[in-house]
Amino acid sequence: MVSMPAQEIKRRGMSALNDGLEQGPVWVIANNTPKYVVMYGEEFTKLEEELTALRVALSEADVRAGRVTRGSADDLMADLMED
Repeated sequence: MVSMPAQEIKRRGMSALNDGLEQGPVWVIANNTPKYVVMYGEEFTKLEEELTALRVALSEADVRAGRVTRGSADDLMADLMED
């Protein structure tokens, strides 16, 4: 991942980001702190899809292992109010 000061983007505009994106996602640094990540839309969509698949797989593993509690919304609210 490439790091780039926000001042560089302000100075050079999108050409600065395009140059950085050739190497992968770009961390935008503002006030000496990583603030934003810029990436191509296709990369973001792929990342979202992979995370969704992982969440589903982990949830399915919880169900198979019995690490779930079944009930209604009313049951859940009653449990929360007890704590």
